[in-house]
Order: sequence, then C-alpha cells, then structure tokens
Amino acid sequence: MSFIMVDIESDGPIPGDYSMVSFGAVLVDDQLDKTFYGRLKPISDQYLPEALAVSGHSREEAMTFDEPRLVMTAFETWITANSKDRPIFISDNNGFDWMFICWYFHHFIGRNPFGFSSQNLGSLYKGLQKDLFKNFKHLRKTKHSHHPVDDAKGNAEALLTMRNEMGLNFKI
Repeated sequence: MSFIMVDIESDGPIPGDYSMVSFGAVLVDDQLDKTFYGRLKPISDQYLPEALAVSGHSREEAMTFDEPRLVMTAFETWITANSKDRPIFISDNNGFDWMFICWYFHHFIGRNPFGFSSQNLGSLYKGLQKDLFKNFKHLRKTKHSHHPVDDAKGNAEALLTMRNEMGLNFKI
C-alpha cells in the first residue's frame, strides 16, 4: 500500500454546486519529494468569496486554470506511477477533502483510483493518544499556508512522526 496525503482548496462547501480550486498530494515516504499540484478551472458560477480567498486566488485567476478532466487524468497517472500496490487516500479532514477528490474523479473520468474509502489523520492521532480532544497539528514541520502541497507535506510529516516516534505501525 502507498499512503498519499491530499489537501484541497475550494470556493465553497460542496462539490458540484461549488468548485475545487486546487489540490496537492504527497507520497508518504521518508523523502516526501514526490508531489502533485493541480489547479482547476471552476465548474460552477457559484462561489463564496470568503472560501475562495483562503486559496489565495481570485475568481479571475481561477478562470484561467486547467480543465478539471485534464487535471484529474494527470493526477490518476501520477498516483499510478508513484504507488506500490493500492493507493490509500489520507488527509487531515477527509470528510471535506475526500468529498471533492472522489466527486471530481467520478464526475470527470468515471473512476477513482483510491477506491471507495479514505483515512483521517486527525482521527488516527486521537486514537494513538486515546483522547478525542487531542490535535496532531503540532507535529507538522512545514508551515500550514493553505497552499495545498505545503499543507499535504506538513500532514505527511505528522504521519511520519506518528510512525517514527509514537509507534504507529505501517510500511512505506
């Protein structure tokens, strides 16, 4: 299995009505040097300015981004090229990030290379700590900047710390 840490930025709360603006992915290994970055043209006229502002992009800039079908096809190719065996989707908020990635894969290319499930980094840490109120974010080394590759890398660093220093058992 290959763990792929993913982070997305959007211009609203749900896919379809709103758009995924960008996303980043990092193959979880000791180097964290295999990354993917996609910027996607909006699929809807609807957007929330405050949600879009988080991404650091204007609506005008987002309109120049790549067609979603091309980005999702390129991401599938990257996943296949960088995965040993089955790719595992993991993120710090898989309820949100997974919703967009899964919807975009199925909507634009008719399949999802991750299958039908995802993993949640925050829940994993809470389980390791046996405390539903613990937060993993102090384990990040890369600053959480809302650039999705930076954010995915920081989350991957946290996962590696859980493995290397806290006894979480998984192979990379």
